[in-house]
Amino acid sequence: MARVRLNVAERREELLRAAIEQIEARGAAAVRVADVASALGVSNALVLYHFATKEKLVAAAFAHAAEGDLAHLRLLLGRRTSAVRRLRAAVRWYAPTGQAKGWRLWIEAWAGALRDPALRETAGGLDQQWKAALADVIAEGAAAGEFDCPDAAATAWRLTALLDGLAVQMTSYGAPLSRAAMLEWTDDALARELGLELDVLTGTAAR
Repeated sequence: MARVRLNVAERREELLRAAIEQIEARGAAAVRVADVASALGVSNALVLYHFATKEKLVAAAFAHAAEGDLAHLRLLLGRRTSAVRRLRAAVRWYAPTGQAKGWRLWIEAWAGALRDPALRETAGGLDQQWKAALADVIAEGAAAGEFDCPDAAATAWRLTALLDGLAVQMTSYGAPLSRAAMLEWTDDALARELGLELDVLTGTAAR
């Protein structure tokens, strides 16, 4: 069957989706341009025409996936409700379950960033955007008197460090931690960071 002719944007989207699938299946270090090309039934040259090198393809694929998650985070944080409710919703959504594809890609990016400058720059930049988005809402809530938090940026760093660590335990090691227990830990951490009683934090999201 003849392949449908795609425009440049559509072709890039197709290649990025295929690259994400191959990275999930093989790992960023092991995946080859040929694997992506073969999955789509196209030539290696076509893949390289759009991305020039395997390293640029992997970095672009990771960015494509991570930016989708970042857009969802901003959607949660942009809701018209209290900062506490928005932060709790975002942290609970961000918490890893051991099944999330996004976490597997982040862990691949962390490992690849040790040796790949392009991936280091891409992953590092997106990580900073995650922290900044959380810090902005933390600062907003503190300014509105919802809670006391003298250093929003540090709080965002500590929260994301906890969740990143849980992701490694759940995704890489298959830690026997239930989703309920993990969410309880994240609620407890958020309450402590914001100087709130746990029942106050959980009550704001239940009203």
